Amino acid sequence: MQHIPQSSLFTPRTAVLAGMIAFAVAVRLLIYFVPGVLPYHFTPVEAIALFGGAYFSDRRFAFVVPLAAMALADLTIALSLSDEMLGYWYRSVASVYLCIALTVFGGFGLRDRIGITRVAAYSFASAVLFFIVTNFGVWLFAAGSAGDACMQGLLPCYVAAIPFFGGTLAGTLVWSAILFGGFELMKLRWTSLAGAAA
Repeated sequence: MQHIPQSSLFTPRTAVLAGMIAFAVAVRLLIYFVPGVLPYHFTPVEAIALFGGAYFSDRRFAFVVPLAAMALADLTIALSLSDEMLGYWYRSVASVYLCIALTVFGGFGLRDRIGITRVAAYSFASAVLFFIVTNFGVWLFAAGSAGDACMQGLLPCYVAAIPFFGGTLAGTLVWSAILFGGFELMKLRWTSLAGAAA
């Protein structure tokens, strides 16, 4: 009987990685649509991007899977917004997707070098990057709807955003621990996940 080679793109490992990202994105939707279930800024956005960059050896998948998953989630959220809020969202969304792409690229530095300290350091850097880039985007493109502080200038805009950074940092660290730690544990249980990267 002839053996049909398995696709190098669609492997069990690829499916598990994509499934874990889909689960994390579903949690983001839960946070948005069920207020109070988790803190609003306790989202897995940066952790998803870091995780994808670290584990998908096919760089197309590393970028496409996290970006597509986030786009589907954002589309779902956008359908629930008022016209005014939708306009604000359109003006600020580019900076979020820029952060996702940059974090995927940063995740390449974790490939084959996964460790608690390195993942924590990269997660911290990702949260800081998200804070800097997205708040710059808020100031640049959406200052009028972002509050008085952003109308006063870039520095006041950053200062006003500091209280939200704690939730973003905590979310990135915890979700990175769940995604990276979960996948490393699964690799120990299922050897097919420990082979060549997806």
